Amino acid sequence: MGSHTIDYALLSVSDKTDLVGFARQLSELGIGLVSTGGTASRLREAGLEVMDIADWTGFPEILDGRVKSTHPVIHAGILARRDSKAHTAALAELGIRPISLVIVNLYPFRQTVSRSDSTLAEAVEQIDIGGPALLRAAAKNYQSVTVVAHPEDYARIGAELASLGRKTRLETRLELARKAFRHTAEYDLAIAGYLDGLDAEADQLPKAVSLDLRCAGKLRYGENPHQRGALYRSSASRGGVASARQHQGKELSFNNLFDLDAAWRLALEFDRPFCAIVKHTNPCGAALADTPAEAFRRALKCDPVSAFGSIIAFNRTVDPATAQQVQELFVEAVVAPGYDRKALAVLASRKNLRVMEVEVSQPPPGQWDLRSISGGFLLQDQDRYYSKREDCRVVTESQPSEAEWEDLLFAWRVCKHVKSNAIVLASEGKTVGIGAGQMSRVDSVRIAAQKAQLPTEGALLASDAFFPFRDGVDLAAENGIRAVIQPGGSIRDQEVIEAANQHGLAMALTGIRHFKH
Repeated sequence: MGSHTIDYALLSVSDKTDLVGFARQLSELGIGLVSTGGTASRLREAGLEVMDIADWTGFPEILDGRVKSTHPVIHAGILARRDSKAHTAALAELGIRPISLVIVNLYPFRQTVSRSDSTLAEAVEQIDIGGPALLRAAAKNYQSVTVVAHPEDYARIGAELASLGRKTRLETRLELARKAFRHTAEYDLAIAGYLDGLDAEADQLPKAVSLDLRCAGKLRYGENPHQRGALYRSSASRGGVASARQHQGKELSFNNLFDLDAAWRLALEFDRPFCAIVKHTNPCGAALADTPAEAFRRALKCDPVSAFGSIIAFNRTVDPATAQQVQELFVEAVVAPGYDRKALAVLASRKNLRVMEVEVSQPPPGQWDLRSISGGFLLQDQDRYYSKREDCRVVTESQPSEAEWEDLLFAWRVCKHVKSNAIVLASEGKTVGIGAGQMSRVDSVRIAAQKAQLPTEGALLASDAFFPFRDGVDLAAENGIRAVIQPGGSIRDQEVIEAANQHGLAMALTGIRHFKH
């Protein structure tokens, strides 16, 4: 269908960014402006001639503005097929003028419900009815109607209208129609998700889950070069690795993002300055210290071989001293909540090093952990449980000292981020050895001890799940371990506790398991 000259534009927007400039350009091109209350007022304040939608339809806005654009005169003017003699005859008979440009964006529902003090009544009033109907009508009739749902498109549409004499290209209209349908779909998903979330206090899982994701960019490849990959981001997401700012370095890969997320999640576990060194989503070194630079040095000593080609995460701003140490080691990426300007200059010497900055924000309540399986998805609560000392129960004759309690809880938090079966050895606020992803727990203990570059004598051990047999505790004692923290819950718990007593080990049970598959 050929392009038609645009005589009238309907404007009804909540987000008034760049509105006046675009509307003025339309007016100068000879396009008549039809608008609703707040939008019309803004345009008149700017000196533009605007027709109220009530004058266009002959019917006033009613019910506090709940009903204004949902009128046959409006929708017939948008939906009429310009190539249909019957449609054009019907418009002429009823005195309805065609509207060939629709500029609409929707009430700020997401912004409203994201406020901690928002109420259900406020949320309901931010559910737009007329806006989505206008967008869908215009997008459906894209062969004749141009629909603009985003201020970011104003400049190029204005330029196209000017160059083609108040017309747009069919390919442009089709592209804008796709964007409009995505916009209304995302809007409805946000509303449905909010209403579903009202049941969260009843401890219910959602009956249905809809993914509101938009492609944020292609990746170099997937897990392997023969697999395609892309990053998708939720329009409602706040912070996190998916929204990280990249200061420098090569393009991110699928695996880079997985490792960055694993490292960043671990870094957020601690309040004191902390560094995590991660390889294939598992930490190969983690440490607390008084400064980020010292935390990095301590973490690196745990497994300097595995740190080659790793991801490094900090929970503090990276200063020049820290940057100088990081750039001396080959790493794929570094992630932190911020960077000193001089630190960025130091890191620039490694031009391929990916330097990522992530806003520190915890996921909003009700956010799920979602994983794909063949033919479906698995959904669960995110593992946000933090064991405190008072949550633990000492079951051995030997009691942990104050210093040992600090290391036990440190190792326990790190262990939560290690693939099961997971064993973490720690001493003085740093990891000593890590055993990850083994099919038997005793093998994880063995690997943690074998990989240890630091002395295991006097170290503490954390196990993400119970010991099914005493062999893991026996092996820990052989390597000088002084105390153990584990969930308990095995049918052989008493046998395991007796083994700890025989070796003079202290053992604390958390009652909470932290499997990570």
